[in-house]
Amino acid sequence: MTAIQLTPAQRKEKRGEAHHLDPVVTIGDQGLTEAVFKETDLALKAHGLIKVRMFSDARPDREAALAALADRLDAAAVQHIGKLFVLWRPIPEKPKAADHDERAAAPRVVKILKFSNNGRNRPQIKKVTVYGNQRVTAGGEIKRAKKRVTSVKKKAAD
Repeated sequence: MTAIQLTPAQRKEKRGEAHHLDPVVTIGDQGLTEAVFKETDLALKAHGLIKVRMFSDARPDREAALAALADRLDAAAVQHIGKLFVLWRPIPEKPKAADHDERAAAPRVVKILKFSNNGRNRPQIKKVTVYGNQRVTAGGEIKRAKKRVTSVKKKAAD
């Protein structure tokens, strides 16, 4: 894979976005291992823009690690300051969930609490099963949900 190339304007924008971020991946004394690549890949999938900290005093080692991460993970190396790297990769599209029209709401158990009129007696607690086409009113009654009325013009447009 090849690393993503950014224009200087895009790189400047990404540096500004990454300014407040904390490092999410740390590279220790063992260097780049498979676990580091895997963790960096997961962080890029989740966040898109991440900071990586590498505990190495040799600048050529850090530059090589940044190039290896960017190349292997198909990411853009945005910035390298000291022991911090900034990497960016577009977040992949998540698959859409199925339409909700096919499914109905599941039944749920609701506790209805009714207080007595004089205030001396204990409140009554009643458990009721509410189905997908029902709702609980403010007074504690169960009512069927009404279909929403749409205008004739909207029906004709659809």
